[in-house]
Amino acid sequence: MGYSLIFSPAKDTYPIVCVHEKITGQPCPSCGMSHAFSLIIRGRLAEAETWNKYALPLFFFFVVQFLMRAGISIWLRVGSSKPAYVGYLDAVLSALMMLAALFPLLRIQWYLLIA
Repeated sequence: MGYSLIFSPAKDTYPIVCVHEKITGQPCPSCGMSHAFSLIIRGRLAEAETWNKYALPLFFFFVVQFLMRAGISIWLRVGSSKPAYVGYLDAVLSALMMLAALFPLLRIQWYLLIA
């Protein structure tokens, strides 16, 4: 998220380039993600979707993960009981959210492998 704040979508000076696009000349499903994240941080959601239609769910996943980690950290520091299942619950919830956010990208990659 810091990366998205630092680099401006107006200047388009992102230091990390898409290796897939450099090699094949074809954009990959994650192309434009940095640009879209920068636009989302600035509240320009519709414009972000034009850069990458998968960016908003993925960005939401990162925000929820950040808040969840902060909440769990506070709970474990302040709470008197530290249940052993917290790690398992965190892992399962994170995995499910990740699959929900990344499934469209994974589906595209699987299709490209088969086609």
